[in-house]
Amino acid sequence: MIDTHAHLDACADPPDELVRRARESGVRRILTVGTTIERCRTALELAERYAEVFAILGIHPHEASGDHDVDELRNLLGHSRAVAVGETGLDFFRDYAPHDRQRVLFRQHLELAGELGKPVVIHNRAADEVVLEELASFEGTVVLHCFSYPSALPAALERGYYVSFAGNVTYKNASELRVAATQVPTDRLLTETDAPYLSPEPFRGRPNEPAHVVHTLEALARTRGEDADELATQVDENAKRAFELP
Repeated sequence: MIDTHAHLDACADPPDELVRRARESGVRRILTVGTTIERCRTALELAERYAEVFAILGIHPHEASGDHDVDELRNLLGHSRAVAVGETGLDFFRDYAPHDRQRVLFRQHLELAGELGKPVVIHNRAADEVVLEELASFEGTVVLHCFSYPSALPAALERGYYVSFAGNVTYKNASELRVAATQVPTDRLLTETDAPYLSPEPFRGRPNEPAHVVHTLEALARTRGEDADELATQVDENAKRAFELP
């Protein structure tokens, strides 16, 4: 089983404990995400320390107001444990950064992903149309992180994007999201925690961690009417293909 999106450096518990509990729960791979240059360095340190951990490196759209060393990000992405560019995209809900600055940073990430031949992991909040517009000319692998915008699903499926579901798909008021989960082809489905955020039921209200991805996987299996073990195997294969994992 795999957690394709976690922020180990943002979790309160030490990485040793998080990785151990994940391993005990059957989670054999964790992709930890850097959201600033410094946090990208931390993500790589964790990926070097634990065999289960790989790194996704990028500058979060919330950080778009600042000045960023894209050349340094390119250098970090050259590391053998760096498997994707991101998370990148647009967030017009929080509005922590001007929309034009977010779009410039997003395009820089897409250029890096294309140049380096790596998948791109997308953050999208309240920006469906613009995100899809920016991605239209990108020819590489796209992973829609923490998918929660069903209106964008038809375009995502037509373009062959990977669709990753987090703990919010387990919430009682997420019926529309669960319907969307039934429409994703089995070979394009991914699971994640987004730890320490979005804890699934029955851990809602408490910090999330990679071990909890099993609950999201089980909820997806029930929703889709599939065997949980078989779906876990398929999701692992999907992640291995999307991120070119060993």
